[in-house]
Amino acid sequence: MSLTKNKFDLSLKDIKEASFLMKNAIHYTALESSRTFSEITGVNTYLKLENLQKTGSFKIRGAYCKINSLSEAEKNKGVIAASAGNHAQGVAYAANLANIPSIIVMPQDAPLAKIAATKSYGAEVILQGHVYDEAYQKAKEIQKEKDMTYIHAFNDPHVIAGQGTIGLEILEQLEDIDSIIVPVGGGGLLAGVALAVKEIKPSIKIYGVQSKGAQAMYLSKKNSTLTSSEITDTFADGILVESPGDLTFEIINKYVDDIQIVDDEEIARAILMLLERSKLMVEGAGAVSLAALIHNKFSLKGNVACIISGGNVDVNFISRIIERGLVRSGRRVCLPTIVPDRPGSLQTLLAIIAKLQANVLSISLDRLGRNVPIGHAFVLVRLETKDAKHTQEIFDHLKNCGYSIDIDNSCS
Repeated sequence: MSLTKNKFDLSLKDIKEASFLMKNAIHYTALESSRTFSEITGVNTYLKLENLQKTGSFKIRGAYCKINSLSEAEKNKGVIAASAGNHAQGVAYAANLANIPSIIVMPQDAPLAKIAATKSYGAEVILQGHVYDEAYQKAKEIQKEKDMTYIHAFNDPHVIAGQGTIGLEILEQLEDIDSIIVPVGGGGLLAGVALAVKEIKPSIKIYGVQSKGAQAMYLSKKNSTLTSSEITDTFADGILVESPGDLTFEIINKYVDDIQIVDDEEIARAILMLLERSKLMVEGAGAVSLAALIHNKFSLKGNVACIISGGNVDVNFISRIIERGLVRSGRRVCLPTIVPDRPGSLQTLLAIIAKLQANVLSISLDRLGRNVPIGHAFVLVRLETKDAKHTQEIFDHLKNCGYSIDIDNSCS
């Protein structure tokens, strides 16, 4: 694939060439119709399952495209990249296929599963800093020292062309698509998909979604100029970028219709729903597109495709994500109340809860608290319920039975 020297002159032809180049190297991932999410959202919902791609995310596309554009001399010197995880695995895997050395610089708190996977593909892993931008600076230093080729995570024409092949696939799989929702961090995926789709069918709406904890591209689009953003806590680690790329921004500013943000609670709910309803393991960054759809961030109609961009979630963290989602959806709740301190009182309370078909997860009892009346005990019952409506029914019934009770939705 040959690109013009002007880095902003990326064309649909380049993306089509990238698609042909990687035909036998990657998975042609499914675009699955979801009746569940269609019923919930009121639009025909399709999921583009890049979480089932080789290396667990879409990043292999751009990395493979870039590495195969290198000369033999460049390949012999090896490649280097900075990444929070998915790009790392994509570069390591593509380098392994090309039988060339690779170094990946990752943030120190990158998920352990992603670090281990990157090493398993044959890369040398160096941990530096706490966010992508710090790892990037270290990688550039090493690149100059060793004269290696740097594989940028997003701000590179070949990488963008590789990611854009997803847009071509969606159009092949569903010709009458109306909108595509795309996760965005630095913007490589969104830029590639937007360019590919809009050049073929401009009427299709292209939307980007960022995490509330890293809003750089959202702010850039809003301000119509490159804008950096301070990163705050979020578990969507795959899209934590302080500064978007100038190339990706130029394309996004031209082709993308809108960008919105979602918070961690909304992302957690989407992860949980994908796991329960679709039996899909999806990481935070990969779930933001569906989170935006579920929470009505855009005005949509017809056929909507959500790109599920990655599934490399740390198994040590997934239980916390699930628990958070259950709490926020009202399916984990604590009910504090006061009962008489005499035999049978606790049993009576639990019998009422059992009759209402809630599952008791734990109980704590305190007779000595400052605000506990003499002859009484404070009881905190942690419950698993069907949903927020079921929780409210339990609360109302207990109130009618004479219990002074509150609902603590923050209790997990």
